[in-house]
Amino acid sequence: MTDRIRILVVDDHPMVAEGIQSILESYDDIDVVGTLGDGQAVVDQLDRLCPDVILMDLNMPGMGGLTATEVVLEQRPDTRILILSMHDSPEYVSSALTHGAMGYVLKDVPTDEIRTAIDTVMRGERYLCTGAEGALEPKSVSVSRSLTNREQTILLQLAQGRSNKEVALALDISVRTVETHRKNIKRKLGISTTAGLTRYAMEHGVLQGTGVSI
Repeated sequence: MTDRIRILVVDDHPMVAEGIQSILESYDDIDVVGTLGDGQAVVDQLDRLCPDVILMDLNMPGMGGLTATEVVLEQRPDTRILILSMHDSPEYVSSALTHGAMGYVLKDVPTDEIRTAIDTVMRGERYLCTGAEGALEPKSVSVSRSLTNREQTILLQLAQGRSNKEVALALDISVRTVETHRKNIKRKLGISTTAGLTRYAMEHGVLQGTGVSI
């Protein structure tokens, strides 16, 4: 494997962060680019560190993991967020996925499972460890809820027939960012066409609560 995976560890407990760093550094194809203690530090150093995967704690002082996840994905949509938490309740797991995390791993999992989770999200697939997966009842997190708030906003724009350029202008983001979000939306929903996105939006009510009807 020629490309090394750049990992950022974010946890407000230094011993936890250093322990995870030590585990990950035992792999030849992983570079731990840093350990940080809160979400704001992640946002501030994101462009400098350029991580492929962020192992993100949920409960931290200042900006927590959920908010940081959304902000990170706004700035660098291709970043994979893997929540590493001690909480296994359905509310925590579903909230993490709704905010854009691609995986959820409990802190007491075996070392090799953290590696498996990293490899899985690097392939663009969702990963839930056994404890987290068991916290979700079947279909309790619908496909539409797996879209982040920003993705739902962009889906609304696309469903109204707007082009990538028009969406970028309306939301004050780059066309490239819109294209990345659009690709992620299609992947999550398993839809390949814009017409399919429009039909999905109308049939599944993913835009309910936005104050806009199609």
